[in-house]
Amino acid sequence: MRVRVLRQVSPVSTPYWETFEYDGPEDNSVAGVLDYLNYHDDIVDINGRKTTRIGWECSCLQGICGSCAMVINENPALACETFVRDLKGKDIEIRPLRKFMVIHDLVVDRSSIHENLKQANVCIGEYQPSEDTDHAHQCAAAKCLKCGLCLEVCPNYVNGHTFFGAAFANDCYLAASRNRSKAEQIRELYADHFGKDCSKSLSCMDVCPMKIPTLASMAKLNGMKS
Repeated sequence: MRVRVLRQVSPVSTPYWETFEYDGPEDNSVAGVLDYLNYHDDIVDINGRKTTRIGWECSCLQGICGSCAMVINENPALACETFVRDLKGKDIEIRPLRKFMVIHDLVVDRSSIHENLKQANVCIGEYQPSEDTDHAHQCAAAKCLKCGLCLEVCPNYVNGHTFFGAAFANDCYLAASRNRSKAEQIRELYADHFGKDCSKSLSCMDVCPMKIPTLASMAKLNGMKS
């Protein structure tokens, strides 16, 4: 099996494709494939030329940290949750997320997700739970990994723009539901950085590894009273 990886030495260098041969098990994950290719000290491409280890990020390898988000066969996904046996075709094509600046190979800078939250100052403040708190949905919305997959497929998100994406919408709901006295203020922030520009394609929900019902977060936030 051939594995094509879009590589990039640094943020200012030109990206290039490099192809490797993978002859490991099909029940391996794409994260396992990358580990397999990086295992030896002397790494060669499919033509036998010496090359360097492929740069990529991981932490838990259990689908709960979001570090290994990348584009696999044109589908944004977590590498540790994507298995060779489930991929269509005989080859694997891997590229970094395209909505973020590439640092090295498959490693991208996703700090904008957190910077947007800081910029908008979406915070709970004093915890003030209400009697009608929807704990089940709070739990679901709080599972966001900030992996960036939702932003990768979002037709409205451009890094550096004022539209902050699905992760922001869920965090707005969480903050407002935990302090109803700030609900109106948070709804205004939500409208400025999400509500006005979201085209409701819901592609964010399709790729979310945690299956967060973002549309429900939007509805609940819009209907919330201070």
